Amino acid sequence: MGLLALGTALDWPQAKKRANQVRNWGIEQLLANWQRAKGKERDALLWGDEVEYLVVAVDDEAKKARLSLAQAEILKSLAQDEALWKAGTSSGQHDGEEPPHFHPEFGRFMLEATPGRPWGIDFKDLLKVESNMKWRRVVAKSHMAPNEYPITLTTFPRLGTKDDYIRPYYPPSGPALRSQFVPDEIANPHIRFPTLAANIRSRRGRKVELNVPVFKDKNTPQPFKDPTINYNLHNWPEDDDVRNGAAKDDHVYMDAMAFGMGSCCLQITFQAKNMTEGRKLYDQLSPLGPILLALTAATPIYKGFLVDTDVRWNQISNAVDDRTREELGEVPLQNDRWRIPKSRYASNSTYISQDPRLRKEYLDPDLTVDEDIKKRLMDDGMDELLATHFAHLFIRDPLVIFSEDLEKLDLNKADHFENLQSTNWQHMRFKPPPPEKDDIGWRVEFRSMEIQMTDFENAAFSIFIVLITRAILSFNLNFYIPIQRTTENMETAHARNAVLDPGQRDSLDWG
Repeated sequence: MGLLALGTALDWPQAKKRANQVRNWGIEQLLANWQRAKGKERDALLWGDEVEYLVVAVDDEAKKARLSLAQAEILKSLAQDEALWKAGTSSGQHDGEEPPHFHPEFGRFMLEATPGRPWGIDFKDLLKVESNMKWRRVVAKSHMAPNEYPITLTTFPRLGTKDDYIRPYYPPSGPALRSQFVPDEIANPHIRFPTLAANIRSRRGRKVELNVPVFKDKNTPQPFKDPTINYNLHNWPEDDDVRNGAAKDDHVYMDAMAFGMGSCCLQITFQAKNMTEGRKLYDQLSPLGPILLALTAATPIYKGFLVDTDVRWNQISNAVDDRTREELGEVPLQNDRWRIPKSRYASNSTYISQDPRLRKEYLDPDLTVDEDIKKRLMDDGMDELLATHFAHLFIRDPLVIFSEDLEKLDLNKADHFENLQSTNWQHMRFKPPPPEKDDIGWRVEFRSMEIQMTDFENAAFSIFIVLITRAILSFNLNFYIPIQRTTENMETAHARNAVLDPGQRDSLDWG
């Protein structure tokens, strides 16, 4: 979950004028924090999981399941219970554990849950993970209507269909998403989210385009043309997109951020004992991202159609892709600084550990980097690998800027840094300690896994990744491959049965 600051959000024409200020202030905050925290040590690894739910309302009489847009009311009720526990007027515990924390997500039909406190790595903690996940589901359910349920599915299969798939129902379209399939009301109403969606569309110059190959059987029309598309809409200028070729034959077409950021996943964050260990974990876990994406594959349906892919990753990538036609290489560079090969939601493009086993040929020779930012970081003492990593992340523009944050630079905060850091959604994330919290160290987030239907499965994958980190550090394992192979493997992981099909499995490239 990104920053949820309050303030006056700038629309894209205004935000564009202040983008360099936010970038530069973000780098100054990063340097100040890095100088404070580069020697920070922790005694033992801690970790936590993030489980995301769809809130589904079941209508037994009509025999229908719909997404419930009740996130705000549910979170308010959950927060009241947590406040009572902190005040000591509610037990709120399960086997001596603190109550879980619940957080908003992009979709107004989504919740995120984390354990009340970080896990350790001894068997006692590992054996509690499944029961804690079950408890979180029970707690969430207790704050919902009797016919509402927290469901761990990656996507709602009928999101964007023509029937009433949301409760309450709103017709499609709205000034932020301008979608012909989903309404603006489907997104979290916090100003960050409609601004994020609108500024991605505005910066890009058109709506986002998600085209997922349809699964073909003997009854599939040849060619398949998505029958849900209305080519005659004239509500917004962007309605011309489908008339100009945005929707591809033999694909299911979607046109809004909600089809990507409305997906649920399972994420694991590790706190390393120091920066060096964190950088090592970041590098060694990176090649495993595509494999765990394929192992957890759970996304076979979009907009009511079976599709010919099994995972969500590229759909989220396309749903937040703010690159212009120049940055995509569709037209010559004129107004933009460079061509950018990936969306801001993508697989990693950098390694950062000062490990002697990291060869030069493993790095991306065509990596896009802001050289001025890289020089600024190195001039202040940051090594080249880490400076390159952040200078690559900072080629992006900040998408949500609050005017109140532009009045004065505070080097004891990280808001401008996190503005860019938290909107680079890569399959691994390297997280410096927050400057305002002395009890948190250097962290690494593993982000590629799909959510599973049962708490047992989600607990199993969580613990599996934890044990892998222990093996990496205990046996000094070397998983380095050329970073471009990881990018290719993320694509391979999208194929149907990528794990079980020998042809797909053999195409996973280990360099």
